Amino acid sequence: MEITIKPAAPGNLKPKPRDESALGFGKIFTDHMFVMNYTSERGWHDPSIIPYGPFSLDPATMCLHYGQEIFEGMKAYHGSDGSIYLFRPSDNIDRMNRSAERLCMPTMDPELFMEALKKLILMEQDWIPHGRGTSLYIRPTMIATEVALGVHPSDSYLFYIILCPVGAYYPEGFNPTKIYVSDTYTRTAPGGVGECKAAGNYAASLYASREASRLGYTQVLWLDALTRSRPEEVGTSNIFFVVNGRLVTPPLEGTILPGITRDSVIKLARSWGIEVEERRLSMDEIIDMLSSGELTEIFASGTAAVVSPVGLFNYRGREYEINGGSVGPLTERLYNEILRIQYGEGEDIFGWRVRIGP
Repeated sequence: MEITIKPAAPGNLKPKPRDESALGFGKIFTDHMFVMNYTSERGWHDPSIIPYGPFSLDPATMCLHYGQEIFEGMKAYHGSDGSIYLFRPSDNIDRMNRSAERLCMPTMDPELFMEALKKLILMEQDWIPHGRGTSLYIRPTMIATEVALGVHPSDSYLFYIILCPVGAYYPEGFNPTKIYVSDTYTRTAPGGVGECKAAGNYAASLYASREASRLGYTQVLWLDALTRSRPEEVGTSNIFFVVNGRLVTPPLEGTILPGITRDSVIKLARSWGIEVEERRLSMDEIIDMLSSGELTEIFASGTAAVVSPVGLFNYRGREYEINGGSVGPLTERLYNEILRIQYGEGEDIFGWRVRIGP
């Protein structure tokens, strides 16, 4: 299918941000977006790049009632050599198709998906900030659009991509965050959709996240739903522990999002000769290992923040400090190496960096 381009009128173009240090995250959007429609009769059709703007939805549109909505998070970077790069985009496309299958939504042709990404980003390349730590955030989304009530998979869908120039995800930047361990609320359960980037997973996290924020913590560390004792994810990110020089992270067993950055951390660490274990840890084990000095670092990984050090966590009313509240050496090394790859500053032995322009 050929992608139709309908550019915004010159007089309707938005002013570009001047101060990259004030970008924040998720507040500013570019001039154009990609849209494509699906019906059971025609399949995917009418791929277009059009001016950014609101959608008109009937009050009975099914995504508003039954939660058939999935999305992805990716970034485009201005490289140190002037090139524009994506980081592992094929993996995001594959994951979105897996999410679609789990929620009974139509999958997309990966080649068309990639072509849409490239054309939209290159059309909006002047929106990509240049500073290290800044990027153009990419949000592909699919929603159910059939107008009907009654629980069943929709027979029509809208897929769209919007772009957003961003700075650091957390106000702390790369400084250590404080996290609150919730043993009252859970994010997902075995047999559910925890491994998908489904909108409902994030809605389920809001109440506990608000409570953590009210208490002065950056994010929630989610525990498993069965025992309420074993860490699974932190906020919107995967969680890692450095134990006796080894890297330990919960295994992918259907309740944890298979993060692209998570996989990058694991592969990088192993390439450096660091042992990586994908296994469950209980909070009691974590506290004991922290007390004995075996646990020296905790960090989270995800597209938005890349690698985020954890300096302190609160569990059952008691605070525990990690590495004196400072960034650990492995955390910092991983963060810097991933950024070097993303910005074209370092060798990319895994072929993760994809140049798309100019």
